[in-house]
Amino acid sequence: MLFTTIKLVAASRVFTLIYRTDSKYLDLKIEDLLGSYHKLIMDPVHGGIPVLEHEVKIIDHPLFQRLRFICQNDILSLVFPGATHSRFLHSVGAMHVGGRMFMALIENSLKAAPRDHNQGIPERSLEAISYFHRLIRCACLLHDSGHCSFSHQFSRTPAIRSLLAQKDRMTKLWASCEEEIPKQDYEGFLEHEHYSLRVAHAILDTCALDEQMPETRDILALMETSQVEPSEAFSRHAEAIWPILARARGLQDQPEHYLNGLRTLFSHLVSGELDADRADYMLRDGFHSSVTIGGFNLDHLLSNLHIGICAQTGWMGLAISEKGLGSLEDFVYSRHQMYRQVYAHKTAQGFDWLLRAAIDEVMNEPETLNFVDRCLSHLEGFKRLTDNYFWEAFRRYADKHPTSYSACILDRVRMPYLASRLNLSEQEESTYTDFLTREHELPDNCIATSSITARFTKIQDDFEDIKVLSRDPFKRDETFKRVAHTSQFFAKFSDDRITHFYIDPVKIKSTQ
Repeated sequence: MLFTTIKLVAASRVFTLIYRTDSKYLDLKIEDLLGSYHKLIMDPVHGGIPVLEHEVKIIDHPLFQRLRFICQNDILSLVFPGATHSRFLHSVGAMHVGGRMFMALIENSLKAAPRDHNQGIPERSLEAISYFHRLIRCACLLHDSGHCSFSHQFSRTPAIRSLLAQKDRMTKLWASCEEEIPKQDYEGFLEHEHYSLRVAHAILDTCALDEQMPETRDILALMETSQVEPSEAFSRHAEAIWPILARARGLQDQPEHYLNGLRTLFSHLVSGELDADRADYMLRDGFHSSVTIGGFNLDHLLSNLHIGICAQTGWMGLAISEKGLGSLEDFVYSRHQMYRQVYAHKTAQGFDWLLRAAIDEVMNEPETLNFVDRCLSHLEGFKRLTDNYFWEAFRRYADKHPTSYSACILDRVRMPYLASRLNLSEQEESTYTDFLTREHELPDNCIATSSITARFTKIQDDFEDIKVLSRDPFKRDETFKRVAHTSQFFAKFSDDRITHFYIDPVKIKSTQ
């Protein structure tokens, strides 16, 4: 058995990589570490995004290509004209950020390890780094693959919600799959995350023989709503990567729950309070909307991101160093401000209300209802369910009904705006609607309301997924503190439910 070595420069230090020259994984591992790629996608936000050969196969699949025809922010471009970017580009961007996040965690672990420049990285650990890098990138790439027309507005439409709530919908969706339906968090109503899991399974099924592809079940295990158990390969690689993580934290033993904790930690990179999804859409939405409030320093954030392991409590999760805490605060606040100033913009919310009304309108057409119903149960039809289908449906409906919500959307008729209020109860909203009706001398039922919750963060006193890494400058001891106990910033804000009030343009016209 032949061995050879190369020198790897990581975190301003040189490490020796030891590998077998007869290993079938050799080329793959070196490509991962040296940044080789099969193709390069030019992205306006991140620049050149390298794509590996198996990722190209996923991207080229028809079920993934459909994301080109779904806008990331439904019809936000009617208010912010540049916001025409697609779910396709966001998914590729999330893959890129997810890979960067993982490699930053590994690099920072190497940095924190005892300084032994001759310390070799065993082949099995190198193979594990390569595997998890590819795994996280694939899970991020597929995380939004189940979005339907107009993204989140689709499932907020009453007519669509009734279809998604049908009892046999999940069974129909997986009927063409010969394997057992993967376990998912499911309470009787399908969300886009459930469809993402089904679409991911179908795409990966066509790529399963590619030796570069991580195990399908491992990719599904990192996605939202999934209760899939990781494969034996995941456990094997988790054991192999443990020495790198343990040296960084000064640990020796390898408790079982630490290995299980890696799955949770990696899933949080895909979907969590500090994840690749949010990092990409905040930068991307801010860029295309031409606003600056969605900005934060991703490079600084990643340079201070660690895998935290506390021997005393058994805790394992993401850790942010004290000097990087400001970047985490910027990350959270930027998202909150994007909600308040962009997603919850009064004109944008008015168009979202019109969009949902127009979808409900065309769903009254039997042909449209039957088509959407079939698409939501069978993947062959699902790949045709894009924004374009509904734009054509709006045009057909508007031709027959000139005074309709479909016509309003097509002609960009703005909802006459009346007022906005925060955190109203259902009764308070009804009372205020009655007040506005009298104040503006409007006919009954001519006021429309649109509400959105401006999300802040789940980081509160009892939050455990992310902690602050604190080092004693003299003893070099490490402690992990709760974020909310270290920074007062997270107690200053909370989720706000913003409700806008408008005059319904169709109903008011019918009374004139």
